[in-house]
Amino acid sequence: MAETPPILQVWLVEDHKVYGERLMRALNRLDDLSCTQRFTACEDAFAALVEHPAPDVLLLDVELPGVSGIEGIARLRQLAPKAAIVILTVFEDDEKIFRAICAGAAGYLLKTSGTEDIATAIRSAAAGGSPINPRIARRVLEMLSKANEPPRDYGLTPREHDILQLLVQGHTIKEAAAQLGIGYYTADEYIRSVYEKLQVRSRGSAIAKAIHERLV
Repeated sequence: MAETPPILQVWLVEDHKVYGERLMRALNRLDDLSCTQRFTACEDAFAALVEHPAPDVLLLDVELPGVSGIEGIARLRQLAPKAAIVILTVFEDDEKIFRAICAGAAGYLLKTSGTEDIATAIRSAAAGGSPINPRIARRVLEMLSKANEPPRDYGLTPREHDILQLLVQGHTIKEAAAQLGIGYYTADEYIRSVYEKLQVRSRGSAIAKAIHERLV
């Protein structure tokens, strides 16, 4: 008999009352997700993470009273290093996209996304993926096409370059290892080496740097 997958714990940091409550209800109707907490400010989420176990995924708005969502990412990552942070916002301008991803966000979605798309992104982020709204992905590609600076040489080996490319495409470590025909821990060692050479600390930062500097 197959084991039932664990229910993913989700917290929402969203100050729009109607949207936040509607999204919580929609997510809680799904069998594999449980959105038990909604905060209207980053500071409230900080306090809760000191007292309670961190969720699997944090859905984070950008425009919040006090500390903004993007400013709050670094502190959230300190308090909940294993939680995936997914930006959920109405903004799709270049600066906010890159600031969020460079700060360590695992994904970037628009609030116009449907519930199932958001749920799929939550599952992907929890599994180590990097969900990005298709419109945002197109914006990233547009930014990439406008970049004229030659790519910097970070001394990546061919295998490290392959790993980085798979991360940019949204694959998890397990999926990247399978595609390259190597073990999970070997793939993880390559990724750690990529982080060191790029001088970044997270998957999101590595992806942002790879896209911004045209490394893949």
